[in-house]
Amino acid sequence: MLDFDGLIVDTETPIYAAWCDAYRRHGQALDLELWQHALGTHGGFDPLAHLEALCGGALDRDATQRAVQAASAAGCQAQPLLPGVESLLRDARALGLRRAVASSSSCGWVDGWLRRHGVREQIEVVVGRDDVRRVKPDPELFLLAASRLGVEPARCLVFEDSPNGMRAAQDAGMRCVAVPNALTRPLERPEVDLVVGSLAEQSLAEMLQQVEGRPAATRRLVALDHG
Repeated sequence: MLDFDGLIVDTETPIYAAWCDAYRRHGQALDLELWQHALGTHGGFDPLAHLEALCGGALDRDATQRAVQAASAAGCQAQPLLPGVESLLRDARALGLRRAVASSSSCGWVDGWLRRHGVREQIEVVVGRDDVRRVKPDPELFLLAASRLGVEPARCLVFEDSPNGMRAAQDAGMRCVAVPNALTRPLERPEVDLVVGSLAEQSLAEMLQQVEGRPAATRRLVALDHG
């Protein structure tokens, strides 16, 4: 099971860069310490409201949003698939493993980029924020993806770049491989089953062997209360 933003395509860096530019135009700075609350989730941080607070008054919200969206779109369109994504999906299919993408972004956003990069047919299930009440770090996205795949959560392996996504995987009772990118690498993350520099660093078979070889006591499997 894979995250999308920052794991399959690095859409996170261009979006952050676009907001940093917007802050600089108003003589302000956007620290990664604040922006991390927007990574791997939705609604965790409102950069426009924060920028207005720093500036001490209302901004032209429409103009700011248009500038950020244009810069973000241009930056995202220039991003390739991240290293190892295609080989991971190909190897998973060859091993008979079910494949899903679970993202806090909208289904339309995720599906569009997967099709653009020619990997949508390699993925059986796509779950986005349209499908759930709560996004990461809540485990609902991962649990729904597992249900649609017909796979027990404890048998799922999640690949994530963001701490919010890693926490969601843990709370879903799933094993997790952390694949931090340039933006998320400096962030504090929870303990996971394996950390790799990129999906191209090891083969899927090698990663599976390491994860499955970990003592069960080192994994955090949480009983969920859905009341």
